[in-house]
Amino acid sequence: MEYKDYYAALGVDKKASQDEIQKAYRKQARKYHPDVNRAASAEDKFKDITEAYEVLKDDEKRRTYDQFGTTWNQRGGPPPGWQEINFDFGGGGSGFSSFFDALFGGGRGGFGGGGGSPFAGFGGQGFSEQGFGRSGPHGSRGFGMGLDQEFTLALTLEEAAKGGKRELSLHEPGSGERKSFTVSLPAGVTDGKKVRLKGKGATAPDGRKGDLYLKIQLRPHRRFRLEGRDLHAELPVSPWHAALGGEASVKTLNGTLKINIPAGSSSGRKIRLRGKGFPNPKGHDGDLFAEIKVMVPETLTDQERELFEKLRDGSSFRPK
Repeated sequence: MEYKDYYAALGVDKKASQDEIQKAYRKQARKYHPDVNRAASAEDKFKDITEAYEVLKDDEKRRTYDQFGTTWNQRGGPPPGWQEINFDFGGGGSGFSSFFDALFGGGRGGFGGGGGSPFAGFGGQGFSEQGFGRSGPHGSRGFGMGLDQEFTLALTLEEAAKGGKRELSLHEPGSGERKSFTVSLPAGVTDGKKVRLKGKGATAPDGRKGDLYLKIQLRPHRRFRLEGRDLHAELPVSPWHAALGGEASVKTLNGTLKINIPAGSSSGRKIRLRGKGFPNPKGHDGDLFAEIKVMVPETLTDQERELFEKLRDGSSFRPK
């Protein structure tokens, strides 16, 4: 297998902190996410940076990669920490890239021969999902962790904010027995949170049962940036709207709200919508910050050009 420089993929130094790695990934994920970037190379780039992030964000996997990475091509095998993963997504698709399609929900029908599942396995059993609006099921099998097992559950911000019950199904290895159960996700579940399903893990020969852990991973969003429980989003407005003020529509996780744009608003001004951010089951909900971004037409009609020229010639305003 060709050696891949995960640090170069994310554009960070080998001594980068976890915070720097996370920021670099989020920046590039927003740029190359297939739902945002329609370029032919965007999907491959998105897979590469996600693959890099999945290794570098984990201290143990990162240490293994740092130790063996420069000779991994000679050693052969998958990236460090992933040697035991075996994916079976059905429809003829398989392999390392399919895992990331599954992890981030490739609902556009990409890499694995169908819509992606938000589940990526780390537990030693096949796992599939129902009720998420994706085509499936798609199974995965990963690291053995004793009787306890852990799977990554990727959610959109909307899904995580709403929470609620999900019907899940799990396939026991060997016997092929399928188990179905319900998990209740709290509204406002955050990135990295683990939901424990007691007794839903692997079964030992003597009948003992382990626990199943679902580790929440929030997908990058095309519109919102989540900081703590506050949401940040751009609010595009026209020059005359920014200058004169008036009503504007702002999208939230739950719909659209009407707000008032103060007259004389420049790009960068933030309008705070209290309690309209990410929900908090243990306290106050986050706020939504709509940041004004003044937009101008890319092309002007003759009338628009005439009006802008009159404004230029007749206005005494000079930006500082």
